[in-house]
Amino acid sequence: MQRRKIPSRMVLSDTVARPPPTRQPRRKQAGPFTGMNRTVANVREKAPAASTSSPKSLAATAAAATSRHESRRASNQRDSSRDGKGGKKPFKALRMQQSLTSIGYGQRTQIRSRMQEVEHFDQFDLLPSVQKAVASDALRGLVAVKPTPIQRLAIPVLLGQTEDRRQSRQYAPGELREFLLAAETGSGKTLAYLLPVIDSLKRAEAKDEEIIAYKERLAVEKQRRIDTNSSGSGVFEPHPTTARPRIIVLVPSAELVSQVGAVAKALSHEVKFRTDLLSANVPAKAMDRNLHSPGGIDVVVSTPHLLASIAESEPNVLSRVTHLIIDEADSLFDRSFSPATTSILERARPSLKQLILCSATIPRRLDTHLVTQFPKMQRITTPNLHAIPRRVQLGVIDVAKEPYRNNKNLACADAIWSIGKDASNHESHIEGDEDSDVKRIMVFVNEREKTQEVANFLRDKGIDALALHRDASEHRNTDMLSMFTMAAPLKASTAATVGLPVSDRGGSVPRGPGGRTLPNTKVIVATDLASRGIDTLGVRHVVLYDVPHTTIDFIHRLGRAGRMGRRGRGIVLVGKDDRRDVVAEVRESMYMGQALV
Repeated sequence: MQRRKIPSRMVLSDTVARPPPTRQPRRKQAGPFTGMNRTVANVREKAPAASTSSPKSLAATAAAATSRHESRRASNQRDSSRDGKGGKKPFKALRMQQSLTSIGYGQRTQIRSRMQEVEHFDQFDLLPSVQKAVASDALRGLVAVKPTPIQRLAIPVLLGQTEDRRQSRQYAPGELREFLLAAETGSGKTLAYLLPVIDSLKRAEAKDEEIIAYKERLAVEKQRRIDTNSSGSGVFEPHPTTARPRIIVLVPSAELVSQVGAVAKALSHEVKFRTDLLSANVPAKAMDRNLHSPGGIDVVVSTPHLLASIAESEPNVLSRVTHLIIDEADSLFDRSFSPATTSILERARPSLKQLILCSATIPRRLDTHLVTQFPKMQRITTPNLHAIPRRVQLGVIDVAKEPYRNNKNLACADAIWSIGKDASNHESHIEGDEDSDVKRIMVFVNEREKTQEVANFLRDKGIDALALHRDASEHRNTDMLSMFTMAAPLKASTAATVGLPVSDRGGSVPRGPGGRTLPNTKVIVATDLASRGIDTLGVRHVVLYDVPHTTIDFIHRLGRAGRMGRRGRGIVLVGKDDRRDVVAEVRESMYMGQALV
């Protein structure tokens, strides 16, 4: 046998020319917002690259390329298989978690065509005082005052001034009129229901014989006091609406009471009606004084539990209610609010003329409840219902990869630092400059206990963050949100004095390791408490620390950014235990402009 040749010690290894393994770079992309709204979520693991150019590796590469080609072709063919004739339907993961009521695209097209008929508020048959209040008070500061889609669809129907039977059904005299207003977040639903009911309030007041007689007696009494030189300090007689309002607006939180109440009071400057707010943020004596004011009360904005407790002790409070608005109906008809909401509805039903439900989503459970309890309810929906606006961009950070190693706290802090530093570079931020704009960012978690933990970690990294949760007082939560609901740019010089008390802020901007700090950024860490109805006009960035459980939470949380036509950005932190397929399909639906199924 021929002797095997032993290699010489001077022969070099085949791998000698390769560089030594280096540490993986911190980021392969320019940031979390690179390639926004792609059709692929870009969170799946990539196949390892072949190390040599051997025939075996070339065959593996060719097979991988063929597999990618087949997957792309299958993805392109998904839209053609919607009719169910043997093909796979798209959005399989979302269908498994489906919690929203589907609305056909044919119906959406018809709604979009009806919207073109209205372009200005002048086309609505509203009272002159209501028309003036819209431009001078409710929408003050806007250059182009035009109605939003839900306002174009809802206001004529609620006023009963449309002749198209497709838009409004015929009601018998004295029959309760029931409506559901469903539109995307930040679409102006508050004005959509306030303008018609206030118009109806003033028209009914002009025909109310009891109120007309009261005004005549009041005029006679005033003239008598003038003739007799009386001081007139005593009360003549209470108004017929004292402690008996005619319009009730129910909202789930004290923050929404303040928000809706501010819009109603802005309209009352010109239209002249009285509004009372019932919430934990208002002292008990002030609520009682306003409700029982001798001048009467017209509109009450309240949370269900507080108003239900008042109605238990004073049943006549709801005896004159003609319009009941249930805002955020998907929340007020769930297990926690449903008993109080139902009791108010039953007490007000004898005098009720119009019931209006509002929501940004129609969950299946709400749809089932409406079908059984309100079978005649007329639904007014916008074409983009259940769709995240395309002006909101969505980025994904894979926390399972380097350098985070499944540390979501670190990934969250890194994303916020990227946003803050990017803003500083674009705005030429100078250290210590008190006139620079402050970025307002909202971080959403699924568990209430996680809010404080994440906020503490962010403060340790030099980020001014605060936790918003139900365990804190209503006053503190409202003060915290006041900074995020300001539409005007927030300056660093005023950020310390607006909204947040110094004791909660720790007295100064926190500093991280090495004294690093992010002075031009404010962060709120919250659960769904801050995702329902709060008009966060100043928020441009939203971080989803946890992947939402349902598509409903996706819509509400991403809806905090990009409100009233503004652009917004969202970041989803995807961990090893999260549903990556759901995130991928949400991004694909946003790219295609489709509603979440």
